[in-house]
Amino acid sequence: MKKTLLILSMAIVVMACATKMKGQDGKPGTNGKSSNVTITEKDIKMSMDYLASDELKGRATGTKGAEKAALFIENYFKANAIKPYFESYRDMFNIGELIGYNIVGMIEGNDPELKNEFIILGGHYDHIGKGKIVEGDSIANGANDDASGTIAAMEFGRYFSHSKSNKRSILITLYDAEEMGLKGSAHLAKRLKDEGVNVYTMLNFEMIGVARDEGKPMAYMSGYNRSNFAPTLNKYAGEEVLGFFPKAKEFQLFYRSDNFPFFKEFNIPAHAISTFDFTNFDYYHHVDDEADKMDYEHMASFINKMIPALEGMMNAPTKEVVLNEE
Repeated sequence: MKKTLLILSMAIVVMACATKMKGQDGKPGTNGKSSNVTITEKDIKMSMDYLASDELKGRATGTKGAEKAALFIENYFKANAIKPYFESYRDMFNIGELIGYNIVGMIEGNDPELKNEFIILGGHYDHIGKGKIVEGDSIANGANDDASGTIAAMEFGRYFSHSKSNKRSILITLYDAEEMGLKGSAHLAKRLKDEGVNVYTMLNFEMIGVARDEGKPMAYMSGYNRSNFAPTLNKYAGEEVLGFFPKAKEFQLFYRSDNFPFFKEFNIPAHAISTFDFTNFDYYHHVDDEADKMDYEHMASFINKMIPALEGMMNAPTKEVVLNEE
């Protein structure tokens, strides 16, 4: 009975998010400016309440909790007509005796030529499983790290699958085993490289669940000066959504997130975007990284501000995002 209720609750969350994308006539929006295509706090919270729940026990790679998270993402993709890129949604890899799974969905571009260029949007759905016990709680739920980034990537996928407003094709990629040393993203980056996929850019969403202090840019981009990615996206957003974080280089953030394997394999603009700046959230790898500590108004605002920024880059006639000369 418990398993049945779990599956039912997953289905309700996934179908509720899929239904939200439809207009009054029950049909999805047809372009990027459709008022029927919205990302709301409620949608985000429904996904967060499941992915960061105790039921998933911290989503450590190779555990039942990670499998439940992977299944939830797959069902979300199916409900929102996001197609598998490979023969299935799962990109399997091994770490010793453990089996990990990246979940990879595709939204084909609407331009006959530009659709052969791919933009990758991602986040990691795994976490550390258990943390230091606090008041009897040992589950490190990983709401900010990185259910928040996972949900952002899923919401972008949901939006573009229904708006069909992307000329270039999009891969929505949710990684396993980030916490074990970027193992999942490294595997996928190499596989795509070996298969000759034409990857244009990559953005990884890492810990976007909490707002920065007033007066700071909403988010920052690791490796800010390595490319013209941030100013290009800000141009299309119509404001400075992405700023420069002075300590990013000191903390080596460019190398510590799932963007790096794609930069390494493809030598393309590949960055992580975050709103966690080490001053605005005290629960990194902590059992109190819980769903109830996330700022859903901030998350919805960030995702909605990023949509026109992404659309502009996806639909530009040329590859305007380039690496800077060092």
